[in-house]
Amino acid sequence: MQELTHELTLKSGELSDFFLGGAIVAIIALGILLAVLIFAAVYIYFALAYKRIAEKLKFKKSWIAWIPVAQWAMLLKLGGFGWGWIFLLLIPVFGWIAVAILLIIAHWRIFEKLNQPGWYSLSLIIPKVGFILYAIAIGIVAWQKKPARITSSRKTNKHKRR
Repeated sequence: MQELTHELTLKSGELSDFFLGGAIVAIIALGILLAVLIFAAVYIYFALAYKRIAEKLKFKKSWIAWIPVAQWAMLLKLGGFGWGWIFLLLIPVFGWIAVAILLIIAHWRIFEKLNQPGWYSLSLIIPKVGFILYAIAIGIVAWQKKPARITSSRKTNKHKRR
């Protein structure tokens, strides 16, 4: 009869290993949850910013900013390129690089259309801090109330004829 019964006994070492394993799983789960929440917050921020920029430029379908790859096609369109350039993403590496370059150029044009410095778009290529600078720049462009004035170094001299 004793052979048929099984007692659950945990030694003190096994018990501490059990709680340690549970703590590690809980920390990993919290880390994953935190990462998902941060990703969602960043995605919502950029979708709102792109939507606002599209509205400022009177783009009829600004809701496209909420669709992941379509938002890039919208940005290409707003920047003066055709939306079809987005299909370069189907070409590994070289197509991705080409779309990245086109998006930087499109951002430059969009920023200038909204009377902001075009060089804000170059923040995308700065290592380590570029994404943070880009997030700040996109926020400035999207939600600044009064458009900034771009000053030109060229002065036009108009002479009056007498």
